[in-house]
Order: sequence, then C-alpha cells, then structure tokens
Amino acid sequence: MTPIRLFLMNRIVLFLGLLVLIGVAAPATAEVTAFKQAVAEAAADDRDLAAFYRERQYAPVWTSSDATATARRAALLKALTNVSNHGLAPQRYDADALTAQMASVKSARDLGFVEVALSKTFLRYARDVQTGMLVPSKVDGQIVREVPLRPRKSYLTGLIASEPDAYMRSLPPRTAEYPRLMKEKMRLEMLIEAGGWGPTVPGKGKLEPGDSGDRVVALRNRLIALGFMDRSASRSYDGAMQRAVQAFQIAHGLESDGIAGPGTIEMLNVSPEDRLKSVIVALERERWLNLDRGPRHVLVNLTDFHARIVDDGKVTFMTRSVVGKNMHDRRSPEFSDVMEHMVINPTWNVPRSIATKEYLPMLQKNPNAVGHLTLIDGAGRRVSREGMDFTEYSTKNFPFDIKQAPGRSNALGLVKFMFPNKHNIYLHDTPQKSLFKRETRAFSHGCIRLQQPFEFAYTLLAVQEENPKAFFHRILDTRRETTVELEQPIPVHIIYRTAFTNAKGPVQYRRDVYGRDARIWSALDAEGVELRGYQS
Repeated sequence: MTPIRLFLMNRIVLFLGLLVLIGVAAPATAEVTAFKQAVAEAAADDRDLAAFYRERQYAPVWTSSDATATARRAALLKALTNVSNHGLAPQRYDADALTAQMASVKSARDLGFVEVALSKTFLRYARDVQTGMLVPSKVDGQIVREVPLRPRKSYLTGLIASEPDAYMRSLPPRTAEYPRLMKEKMRLEMLIEAGGWGPTVPGKGKLEPGDSGDRVVALRNRLIALGFMDRSASRSYDGAMQRAVQAFQIAHGLESDGIAGPGTIEMLNVSPEDRLKSVIVALERERWLNLDRGPRHVLVNLTDFHARIVDDGKVTFMTRSVVGKNMHDRRSPEFSDVMEHMVINPTWNVPRSIATKEYLPMLQKNPNAVGHLTLIDGAGRRVSREGMDFTEYSTKNFPFDIKQAPGRSNALGLVKFMFPNKHNIYLHDTPQKSLFKRETRAFSHGCIRLQQPFEFAYTLLAVQEENPKAFFHRILDTRRETTVELEQPIPVHIIYRTAFTNAKGPVQYRRDVYGRDARIWSALDAEGVELRGYQS
C-alpha cells in the first residue's frame, strides 16, 4: 500500500468513527433512520444484499466506530490494492473512487451509501478472487465447466464471523498451484521490467549438435536468458547446449531430442509478455476449479496430452493421451464429473454425428463399406445391407444405430472408463497406437484416448482388488463385454492449461491448441486486466 493511500485510509477511518460517535447536525434517532433508509435505497438493486441488510435491521458492517469495523475497512482496502497480483482488473473495484466516497461523507445518509458501496465492492472482489471474474461458457461454448459459486451472503456472514485480514487471505484458491502461479506472474513481470529475454533466435531451419555460427550464439543466449543454460562463451552446439535444449523441451511438452527444430525455436521465441498472459489466464482457470477435487482424482490436461491419476496431491500414474481434433465439432470440452465404472471388451455404439456425417456417405457410395460395423434397427435387430439403397437416407432421417462388436480392432480398444455425462466424453483404449508417438496429439472425435489403458485400469482397481492385473485380465480373456463398478467413484477433471507448475522444476508451458486461452485473455483484457512489468 502506498504511503498516500495509507494516509488517506487512516484519515477516513478516523472520520467515519467520529461521524458515527458524535452524529451530525440532526438528532441521533433521525440520523439512525436516515442511515437505514440510505442503506435500503442503495441495496435495493441487489436482491442478496437487500435481504442481508433487512435480516440485520440495517445494522452496519463497515461503518460503525468499533475496532472490528475499522479492521474490516482496512482489510478490504488492503486487498483491493493487491488485486493485480491475482491477475484481476483494478477497475472492477475502483478503490480510488471508493476512498473518495468515504472521504466525502457529511451526513448519516452519505454514510449509509458508503456502507452499501463497501459491501458491493467486497462482494464483487470476494467472488472474483475465489471463483473468477468471467463466466467460462460465455468466453467459449466448449468450456462447459460449472464454476463452484458460493452464495453471496456467505461472504458477508463469513467476514462478520472472522478476523478480517485472515478472512481476506482465505478467499483465493488454497491449492498448491495458485501461489506458484502468482510467484511466476511476479517473476515474469520483473523480467519484463528488466527488458525481457533479449533477442530471439532468427531463422526457421533447425539447429543441432555440431552446428556453429551466429544462430547458435543466439540460441545459446536465449537458453541462458531463459535459465536453462549456464553462462558460456561457446559458439558451437555442444553437449551443454544439447542438454539445455532437452531441458527446455521437457518443460514445454516437446519431444526431448536435443535438436532445436522449428517447433522448439518457435517456443523459445515466445515473449515473456505472452507467457505472462498464459499465467494470468491460468490463475483465472484455477479460480474456476476452486473446489474439492477429491483425495484421488483423474486429471486430464488437454494442452499437455496426458492423463494423470492423483492421490493426495501426488501424481501416482501418468500416461500419454490423444484428445479431440481442433475442429468445431471435435474439440474436447472442459468439465468435471465422476467416474463410476469401466467397461472391459466394450461395444462401440457409434455416435449419431459420426454415423451420419462419416459412415452414411460411405454407405451411399457402397452399401458394403465399413463391413466391420453392424446396423441395428429401432427394435434392436441386426439389419442386412443386401438390396438396401442408402441414398434414400439423410443425416436427419437415417433410421439405424451403428455398432462395433468387442475386439482388438474396436475403435474403443479393449477398455473404456465411464463418467456418464451429457457430452458423451470418456477415456478409452485405442487400436491406433502410432498416434501416441506424435508431439501434438489432437486427433480424436472428442473422447480421450490413453496410451496405457491397462495400467490405468490396474491403478484404479488397486484400491478394491488384491491382484488388480489378474482380475482385469481374467475378465478381458472372456472377450465378453463386462462392466466393472468402481467401489470408490473417482472425480475426473478435464482441464486446459497452457501454463502449470510442478512442485519442483521450471513452470511448464504448452501450446494453445484450441485457441481457448487467447479468447480468455481477450475477455480478461476487455475487463481491464493489466499486462505490465513489476511495480513495487
């Protein structure tokens, strides 16, 4: 807090206290009535706030002369001076206008309006810092996450029941991730203030061990500035540089071959300002997911192309994943749900969108196409294709379901993991194993494919089966579709983070594969979130 702001705040505190103690020109009873009427008027456009004040007979929360109300005002103003640290927009709270309104109080009526102004500002700040400023689905229709909004009244009752400073500190997410992101935000702001990482690596051709010249020097300098390489005067692509490139690649989700190809150079040349945008967006996303994620849960980061099982905050299993293709009807949505069971030897019930958009045109050209699939009529009977003219059907009137029997060539592979949801998204095996070798793995119709689905299943079953591997394969070997219930349902969180942290090591950055973070940043920018160098 600046000295000027602190001085002004102290003057306001003293003034408000004196105002309530001695009253102004009118008698005390009239002053109380004027105060209450002003509170009722000011809160009338906010149903929650109006009800809150009615229930307490319009008694003040902020503007009485006691030490607790003084502490509440001080705690709020202190929090408002630090909103930029959270990646929030200062204009949403306009602390300067609020302090000016407090300083201009001349009557009990003015005081009533200040009382409600403080409550409104507090409620906006509390909800923003706890569960985010934006409505995710309004930014991108495929972010279908239900933000865990708390009742607005609970913020006021919580504040009243608590030590004010401690309550303000309790509002942001209490995850390990949130303060680490805030620390990275400050680091990047200090970097930007100091001039950033210097020149980028020119050119688009790859650089590899044994190379030398100006581009290698530029690569060396960039790696040093980014913190992946110790200072060096070498002009050649030596072993130290190769190891530094590999470390950079690991921290950015790239194939760690130690060769600075076009993709690696592109990531090396990202500016600290763009990295700061990713961190600020990640802070907002962390607020959207400010809920109990479960002591054991599944975490799928779409940008990272990995699925993880997390136990008590530690990753106990991780596998590569394939996610939805970057097309409007295939991108994997973001949401949370609960995994209830797995299906071993699953039948693939082809989604209608795939049946009509992909398979119907094939059948119209050749009725015997996609012979590995079975057509089922409305009565559940298998349909013969003989003599059938599929050109009679369209995407709207196609009357059949399409299924694929269990087996190794099944599109779902040999196991799927179900968390029933309206998006028809789940995790599953796949016969297309070669896709897991790719660096960017966005190829599916929206579901999440796993590279190691059997091992994923063993880990899930370990809490309920003495020998989970033997149990799994005993069912698998029957070749019959079998549902296995999970005795302890497991929360599943499908997230999208282009910036995230680990307990140790550098902050991880990924590409914005669907362009969602760019849209979120644009919305945050429109709200007034500042992108700046560090200001003490």
